[in-house]
Amino acid sequence: MELSIPILYQDESLLVINKPAGILVHRSEATSRLEPAILQIMRDRVGCRLYPVHRLDRPTSGVLILALNGDTAAHLGQQFAAHLCEKRYLAVVRGWAPESTTITHALSDLEDESAPAQAAETGLQRLATIELEFSVDRYPRTRYSLVSMQPSTGRRHQLRRHCKSIFHPIIGDSIYGHGIHNRFFRENYGISRLLLHHEELKLRHPLSGEWLQFCAPLDQDWQKILAAFSWSLQDK
Repeated sequence: MELSIPILYQDESLLVINKPAGILVHRSEATSRLEPAILQIMRDRVGCRLYPVHRLDRPTSGVLILALNGDTAAHLGQQFAAHLCEKRYLAVVRGWAPESTTITHALSDLEDESAPAQAAETGLQRLATIELEFSVDRYPRTRYSLVSMQPSTGRRHQLRRHCKSIFHPIIGDSIYGHGIHNRFFRENYGISRLLLHHEELKLRHPLSGEWLQFCAPLDQDWQKILAAFSWSLQDK
């Protein structure tokens, strides 16, 4: 069965999709050549070579931009490198996150841990909370938060590592999260994915210079947890 990948926008320069969770953007030496990847799937679908502009981890869903030519890829890459793009992510985290904060925890290079830590900054706002009558960890009740995050830098795994640094790891994170909470969501809500979604991206079109805004709808797992926790994104 063909994987459903919604196209949010397409013109002669850009292809914008709503990336599903659990799929690679492109293969690497560490992955199987048989594993499906966004670049190959969408190349076959639109009939031309595609160029990745930015990175989304395999378990992360949401807005992903692909360029249809090298010049567009270079132009958009410069926008991302200069932090001219506005990005907004949604996540479900353990505990009650701060109402509003800016995380400035420097991050090491995951491929060269001997290199100096790099500056990294993420704005975070708490959108909703819930307290459940379950003792998932060592407390008699369990708390979770829905948060919005706006990274102004683009370090690898930045949002996941920043949430861990303030002791509010993202649910479903098998690397930086808490297995006991991940298991709770899997067993009680049938959700085993990372609850991190790139909801919105704003940037300038590489040809016209016009500001573009792309928004990616939430998938069924997200809709399920919003309904279970009576959380609404309206007016957020």
